[in-house]
Amino acid sequence: MAGFFCAPSLKFSRSVSTARDEEVFKVNTTETSDQPSKQGEQLLLDHVDARPVAAETDEGATVDMKDEDARIDAKGFGASERNSIVRLDPDHPGFRDADYRARRNQIARIALAHEPGAPVADAPYTSEEHALWQTIRDALAPAHRRHACAEYLEAARRLDLPRERIPQLGEVSEKVRAISGFRLEPVAGLVAPRVFLESLADGVFLCTQYIRHHSTPLYTPEPDVVHELLGHALTLASPRLAELNRLFGQAVRRTSSPRELERLSRVYWFTIEFGVVREDDEVKAYGTGLLSSAGELEAMRAARLREFDLEEAMRADYDPTHFQPALFCADSFDAMHAELKRFLVGWN
Repeated sequence: MAGFFCAPSLKFSRSVSTARDEEVFKVNTTETSDQPSKQGEQLLLDHVDARPVAAETDEGATVDMKDEDARIDAKGFGASERNSIVRLDPDHPGFRDADYRARRNQIARIALAHEPGAPVADAPYTSEEHALWQTIRDALAPAHRRHACAEYLEAARRLDLPRERIPQLGEVSEKVRAISGFRLEPVAGLVAPRVFLESLADGVFLCTQYIRHHSTPLYTPEPDVVHELLGHALTLASPRLAELNRLFGQAVRRTSSPRELERLSRVYWFTIEFGVVREDDEVKAYGTGLLSSAGELEAMRAARLREFDLEEAMRADYDPTHFQPALFCADSFDAMHAELKRFLVGWN
């Protein structure tokens, strides 16, 4: 989904699900079945962003596609690294929806034709997709009021994303760039881990544009535009969170050891993706995996809180397919920012 790390030997999959025997982690937001049951959908509430990054990958790996309609030929700048193909697994909510698959391919072609640094072409969203965005916004709004940290809420106010329509990537990128210097660039599918993370070092966030299938508004098996904008883009409208993203990218760029990259990956997971802090004696979220999921925000109330110890975070295990049972909680946002910045600047 959008960007981050996972367990050793797993690839980073932003918008493509492929088999484990291809060493690509299949993002799966269910616990026991391929698609969420009605009860499970209510429970999971957009449990998403198991977007893993591994210490080592085969960046030349490809996926054999037999269905022409589901395939997009990679072309253009950096296609072998920044873009690959769109593939929907049979368990994807939109797999049997020919119109949805055609829309996914249509939107992905925007990314494949995009030249980095150039204006991002608008995605031709439908009225149904705009209504879907509004439904999700309405579900997340109360969860943000209860559980989001002040830094995120201020960034949301600053960015002021529309509720009634999906904002275009280009317009959001212009706002984010004016605030923190980051820009958003579209990608169509599979992104190599170092390409994604080292792009952060350059102030670039690689971002999907499509939206999830309308049949499951509170569930997505992959990062979509909802997660990208309401999770990552909003946090990049915080200069301090944007700074930490840059520092992570720079730290990855300095890391050659697979073992050390895996250790760094765990810190990323427990901070940028699933970080929490204390505010006025309450636990509040700043991690994008939490902030883009109403279910994760509710579930964090039951999570075991661990002291904000980055050495411990480097050794901690996690499962990206379930709600997080343990989170590392800093005493304040200021304390988290100072400690994580010190850690990343000193990373060798």
